[in-house]
Amino acid sequence: MTVTTQQTATQDAFEKFFWTWRGYKIQYTVMGAGRPLILVHGFGASIGHWRKNISVLAGAGYRVFAIDLLGFGGSEKAPINYSVEVWVELLKDFWTAHIQEPTVFIGNSIGALLSLIVLVEHPEIAAGGVLINVAGGLSHRPHELNPPLRIVMGAFNRFVRSPLTGKFVFNRIRQKAQIRRTLYQVYRDRTAVTDELVDLLYTPACDPGAQQVFASILTAPPGPAPVELLPKVERPLLVIWGADDPWTPITGAKIYEEARKNGKEIKIVPIPNAGHCPHDEVPDVVNAQIVAWLAQRT
Repeated sequence: MTVTTQQTATQDAFEKFFWTWRGYKIQYTVMGAGRPLILVHGFGASIGHWRKNISVLAGAGYRVFAIDLLGFGGSEKAPINYSVEVWVELLKDFWTAHIQEPTVFIGNSIGALLSLIVLVEHPEIAAGGVLINVAGGLSHRPHELNPPLRIVMGAFNRFVRSPLTGKFVFNRIRQKAQIRRTLYQVYRDRTAVTDELVDLLYTPACDPGAQQVFASILTAPPGPAPVELLPKVERPLLVIWGADDPWTPITGAKIYEEARKNGKEIKIVPIPNAGHCPHDEVPDVVNAQIVAWLAQRT
């Protein structure tokens, strides 16, 4: 297997490969040599969201894998009922097929939640986890919403699931102008919201089946909550949090602080002036934190 030698911060700076999982096409990349890391993107993102991190981590002496989760990026838009359980099984099977030694799982948002679940449910494959603005669930739990918003979200979910109205909603959401507006909400630095980043999210949304994937994920169960998982974690964690994230506010880091006080090996690093995706918004800061933390584990 060969990888490109170009190491610039663009989507095309690394060679992409395909692997078949349960009959579905899965896209991934790998770069470097050394102890393995696997990068797991968040909702709507893909391998390209790690374009500012892969070559740096590989250059620091690691074998870096990144995968497009089923339904996202260059992976197949499978007509299934999506859940965190599906993606956790995908990650476990990918590890079995391609890695086969204890790996540090690095995730952002939903990808961070999946990484945390892997550490709890399959500790034998994990050496540790780096959680970047970790999501609390794949969707909101009813008790997390006040009653009026609960009603609104219930109606919205029915709207999204409908074959007619769901297509209308998705076509509006996936427009480049709307993607840019959404990114402006979650990136503190608007200059980080480039045309390349918008295209990274827009292009897979035009694939056949993307609307059905969107509807399935938006109406899927939330999965286990981090507060339920943390007492079971037996691997070291680095928790990185963009301090100005409006989607998963930094107050969510309190449960990790409590777990640390209760004896878990957890380092928490707030990143000032960064939003939901600090690995992309301030990559130099995040890369340095990850490399320093990994160096302490050798």
